[in-house]
Amino acid sequence: MPDTDSGSGASASRKRADARRNEQSLLDAAGAAFLASGVNVPVRDIAARAGVGVGTIYRHFPTRADLIVAVYRHQVEACAEAGPALLRTSGTPHTALARWIDLFVDFLVTKHGLAEALQSDDATFETLHAYFLNRLVPVCTRLLDAAATAGEIRPDVEAYELMRGVGNLCIGAGRDPRYDARRMVGLLIAGLRLHW
Repeated sequence: MPDTDSGSGASASRKRADARRNEQSLLDAAGAAFLASGVNVPVRDIAARAGVGVGTIYRHFPTRADLIVAVYRHQVEACAEAGPALLRTSGTPHTALARWIDLFVDFLVTKHGLAEALQSDDATFETLHAYFLNRLVPVCTRLLDAAATAGEIRPDVEAYELMRGVGNLCIGAGRDPRYDARRMVGLLIAGLRLHW
């Protein structure tokens, strides 16, 4: 008897993979639109960037808050996944840490309008800060531990305090042409090194 399920299973799996890719493309387009114009960018502009109709966006994300949350989570996940990959591919744990912090800075300074959205009364945003910490603090901890174990950095730096410090250095980035947040963060990361 022929196996009629295997073809439909492969087709369904392919459709799910296509749907995931399409959603990822949509989230990337929304993230780029948010970067260029802030989180209040018209949905039609996001749709144009993504090459889809406005209805497609609303089908996936019924409200703007849903879209903002999805973009934020997508970008947090990309940052979280980069940590282990950088540890595998970088020459040293300190290099991996520095590269990851660069990604973290990119994440922080590209959130035009997101901070205000997160401060709103919309219940959709309530769990995002905890999600951010739960996903990224362990990644930063792993990078710090690897660099400390290799004898490259001081062993007494906590991930949360480092991330908070980096975040504080990024406040106002882009508003003052005389201030280079990335340079200041680079100095902070260099300052973690053990000097003999």
